[in-house]
Amino acid sequence: MEPTLVVVGLNHRTAAVEIRERFWMSGCRQAEVLSMLSQGEGIEEVVVFSTCNRTEFVVWGDATLAVNSVLRLLTAEYDLKLREWNSFYRLLDVHALTHAFRVSCGLDSMCIGEEQIARQVSRAWQQARNTGCTGHFLDTILRQALAVRRRVRNETPLGSHFVSAPYAAVQLAEHIFGSIAAKNIVLVGAGHLAEVTARALHTRGAQSVCVINRTESNAYELLRAVGAQEPAFQTCAFEERDKYLSQADLVINATAAPRFIFTSEDMKRLAADRKGRKLILIDLGLPRNVEPGVRQFENVLLYDLEDLERAVEPRNEKRPGADEAERIVLAEAQGCRKRLTAGGAGPELTALRNRLDEICRQELESFRLEQGPFPKEQDRLIAAVGARITHKIAGSLARELKSVPETRGPRRMVAGTSASASASGLRPHHQFNFNAN
Repeated sequence: MEPTLVVVGLNHRTAAVEIRERFWMSGCRQAEVLSMLSQGEGIEEVVVFSTCNRTEFVVWGDATLAVNSVLRLLTAEYDLKLREWNSFYRLLDVHALTHAFRVSCGLDSMCIGEEQIARQVSRAWQQARNTGCTGHFLDTILRQALAVRRRVRNETPLGSHFVSAPYAAVQLAEHIFGSIAAKNIVLVGAGHLAEVTARALHTRGAQSVCVINRTESNAYELLRAVGAQEPAFQTCAFEERDKYLSQADLVINATAAPRFIFTSEDMKRLAADRKGRKLILIDLGLPRNVEPGVRQFENVLLYDLEDLERAVEPRNEKRPGADEAERIVLAEAQGCRKRLTAGGAGPELTALRNRLDEICRQELESFRLEQGPFPKEQDRLIAAVGARITHKIAGSLARELKSVPETRGPRRMVAGTSASASASGLRPHHQFNFNAN
């Protein structure tokens, strides 16, 4: 099968938050998975992309073998269950291209048109490039995806309003309270997500915000970056957090912690001091930062990412410029596909793959005549092994050709064929020692 773009993933539309957090990956974990998948069957190039709303594997290679490689990794590393696999989408060719462009433009985001997604795409691409996991095809696709994003923002109203999950959280709080100006607010975290949240609170006129982080100096740096000043914004030591949590009307958790940092036991400890006062908890983390069990407490309302998605969904339907952006994305995806199939080493590689398939078929037929007949299942396995070997040789040559000047291409290809065959351990069919019994 000709190599193509393949996207395997899940997102906020296909999977509940408890499934998404199972497959969420930190930056370090993404690097490990990249290393494993780069050696996978059918995979020539790969990018791993994980955020609070999606985990995706973007692959250039053989569609069937690549999807199977991702499936094997998820099963081995994450104990993937069938019901969870049903939450993953598998997109190919122009559908995968369109999806990649939509993601980069924020059209597939919880908050349509958000800006943060482009930075996340760029970071994932850079990580894959730094580890040698991308080449001509994915580099071309992702470079174009970011270019399409710039075009959408320049040519449509979609980029005229800053939207993100933190801003949506603050809007939700305003919907609940009417105004947040006089409310006691606790913001937990001091990273990028917390900074965006602090900017949203500052913009909307919050007058009593306490930023809590395990490293208090990081909280100070956040306030300085936002331009917020005391007494409206202040920090407190992590050890003193209960004093502020017991008086809070709104708590927004915006950390990258891989576990619960606010539990039912914490809520139980605070309950006596709160004396039944209403508390709104908004959890922006994935994995989740707030234990769902806090919902059992009276006058405590918890909103996680899934709840936030439901709250912003009606507003997404009214986003100006979304239809125009979709038309741009579709046209760009179709144009990109034409360029990918028309340029580079495509014709040479197509001819090479066809020749390798033909050699494999001839050798297998000779092998069956000399050593067979074989039982049906064994015959299927022999054919599968042959297909894997030819695919590995073709994939190796594809990667080699990307770094070879055009004038040396044909000669280098011939040399590479011999080298790849040798490296793959190919021998004439009569040297196989296969026991059919």
